[in-house]
Amino acid sequence: MQVMYHTITSSFLSREVTITIILPPNYQLRPYPVLWLNDGQDIPALELVSTLKKMYIKNKIRHCLVIGMHADISRMDEYGTLSMADFKNRGARAGLYAEFVVKELMPFIRSNYNVSFDVKNNVIAGFSLGALSAIDIAWNYPQYFGKVGVFSGSLWWRKRATNRGYKEDRDRIIHQVIRNGEKRKGMQFWFEAGTLDETSDRNKNGIIDSLDDTIDLIRELKTKGYDKETDIEFVVIRGGEHNQQTWSEVMPHFLQWAFGNKKIS
Repeated sequence: MQVMYHTITSSFLSREVTITIILPPNYQLRPYPVLWLNDGQDIPALELVSTLKKMYIKNKIRHCLVIGMHADISRMDEYGTLSMADFKNRGARAGLYAEFVVKELMPFIRSNYNVSFDVKNNVIAGFSLGALSAIDIAWNYPQYFGKVGVFSGSLWWRKRATNRGYKEDRDRIIHQVIRNGEKRKGMQFWFEAGTLDETSDRNKNGIIDSLDDTIDLIRELKTKGYDKETDIEFVVIRGGEHNQQTWSEVMPHFLQWAFGNKKIS
């Protein structure tokens, strides 16, 4: 395996974006599946290289390329939903970030590395706000991404403050995006939430918001016609927290779901 770094000057973001690339063992001239990963700067904290090595040795997953897009101080502006910013105007540059990914980064990678163009072999994932970004990009660009991984997603992202007449069915942005869209044929979804992701409980139902928001988004997907058995995977981590340690521990499950040689046990 080899870890490489590139810096891409983005005209959309008006900044330089650092990219971490993890090549598989015995990298060859054949098209590899790709994991496009938000918050690529966290790859060391996630111990992703070590996890990949172990899974390759055990033949758990197909060889793939990992493309980690580093966030910087603009993270709260660049991660979000394309259709609108949240009630504090965070995520106002999410559309520009998505354009960077599909119009600048993806062509660069496809021109310089041996990767598959098949949407089934292109997976996008992220953590927290980066997870919200990942599912929103996948939903808006289904011609590029066939699978999406959502680790502790910031699915609470809302257009109205909770003390300003907030209503869950109306004001959670990504839920509305899915509800108002057409089914993306063939797309598959993997969700993770930890029971200690947070303590907030907006509706006082005894279930933390991160679990509620994920369950409700899955319900929206099922309403669109996605099958919970074949199209959606939801992993709840008992005692799981909102940090890289928890995400690192569940990463093998996600990788096997995304690139597995065998059915997940």
